[in-house]
Amino acid sequence: MNDLNSKTIAVVGVSRNKAKYGFIVFKDLLDAGYDVFGVNPNADYILGKRIYNTLYELPKKPDIVVTVTPSEVTEKVVDACRDIGVNEIWMQPGSESEEAVKKAEKGGISVIHNACIMIEKGSK
Repeated sequence: MNDLNSKTIAVVGVSRNKAKYGFIVFKDLLDAGYDVFGVNPNADYILGKRIYNTLYELPKKPDIVVTVTPSEVTEKVVDACRDIGVNEIWMQPGSESEEAVKKAEKGGISVIHNACIMIEKGSK
């Protein structure tokens, strides 16, 4: 993942619960100054940011989609990424599955998994 600063990121699985990784990842990326969209069909606003029901509703296509979802949901997120033309997906530890990785790669989507975006970008 090169030049993260110039990329728009969508976090699928953002949470209102401050103890969950969906919240922690979203907040970490926002605090670091990244252009971040949150996706969760059960939330309207988190940290003052509008939250979208699906990737299809985002006002612009993200460069990277980060999943913080159960693996079976991640497989559906891969389909949405392919549909809207996202070229890179970051599957947070625990959200990936062999099927999701294969499906993304088969669809021409670059996949990062087995690595935490907060650590890789230099967060504590």
